[in-house]
Parts: sequence; structure tokens; C-alpha cells
Amino acid sequence: MLAEYQITLPAQTIETAEPKGKTLLETAQANLGFIPNMYSNMVNSPGLLETYLTGYAAFRADSGFSAPEQEVVFLTISRENGCEYCVSAHSFLADMKSKLAPEVTDAIRNGTAITDTRLAALSEFTRVVANTRGLPSKAATAAFLAAGYSERQILEIVLALAVKTLSNYANHLFHTPLDPVFEERRWSDPA
Repeated sequence: MLAEYQITLPAQTIETAEPKGKTLLETAQANLGFIPNMYSNMVNSPGLLETYLTGYAAFRADSGFSAPEQEVVFLTISRENGCEYCVSAHSFLADMKSKLAPEVTDAIRNGTAITDTRLAALSEFTRVVANTRGLPSKAATAAFLAAGYSERQILEIVLALAVKTLSNYANHLFHTPLDPVFEERRWSDPA
């Protein structure tokens, strides 16, 4: 999904970014080996990229979710928001880094049932929290907790929603082109 209006600010590089942004891009280059197109756009507002990176790192390090569960959360949010860039990128990460079962990744991408009951409960609750703007019902919350998750992890989903809202919305507005590394897992919003 792309915004009707496309932001025309140019993608930034280490050479063109303002000092704070330059540092963020240098760190991304050192950590990832490349600067994702999303970062090159988001760094037009260094505070936006810095907030995204800080929240993303906190979720990865401290959420209490396993790496595959983290991808379920990020994929579910990105699909609900219709972010073609982030669904594609997180599908690649799910395959290569987080080792989420491809059938789970594909179920989220396709909007079909997840056969793993625990991951299905996580995806469904994440979807509910996103679509109700943080107002899940008692029944939805009870199902999430009954699947073995904790109240703390409800807050971690809120963190993931904040992080993905930053990136998803920026990608909608910039019409961010997909990086070649993610191309094999390109996803298009069926909506």
C-alpha cells in the first residue's frame, strides 16, 4: 500500500545526511553491511530513524519473544498496515535470520490460518491489538494469555506496533523501493 501523496525528499547517504543522520547511517552500514532504502528515507528526520532503531533494538533484545515469535509480530503488524516493504523484508529475515517456519511466514503473508496454535494465538492477538488501537477484548486477551504469553508481552506488542507504525507509514509515504536483498520475498498488498 502506498500513500496517494509521495514525499519527495531525497534518499540520504552517509555523505549527504546531516551529522546525526550520518552517524545513524554509518552504524547501519557497519551492522548490516548495507544501508536499507527505508533507513535512507527515514533519516530525513534523524529523530524518526533513531526512535525506530532504538525501539526495534529494545524489542529484539528484551521482548521475551523468541526470534520466530518476533517475526510473527512484525509480519502481522506490517501486513495489517499493508506495508509491502516491511512484509517483504521481514519475510526475508524470517527465512534467513529468525528461522520462522516458511509455512507460518507464508500464512501471514497470504492471510491464511497458521497451523501452529501458539503462533496463531500470537498473530491473532497482535492483529486484534493493532485493529482495535490497543483495545483488545477480555476474551481476546484471555486467549493470548492461555497460549502461554504474559501481560508484559502485551506491552511488548505495543512497542512493536509503535516501531512498525514508524517504518510502515514512512514507507507508505516515501513509496520506498525494495532493496535487492529482499527481492526474492517481495510481497504485494492484495487490498
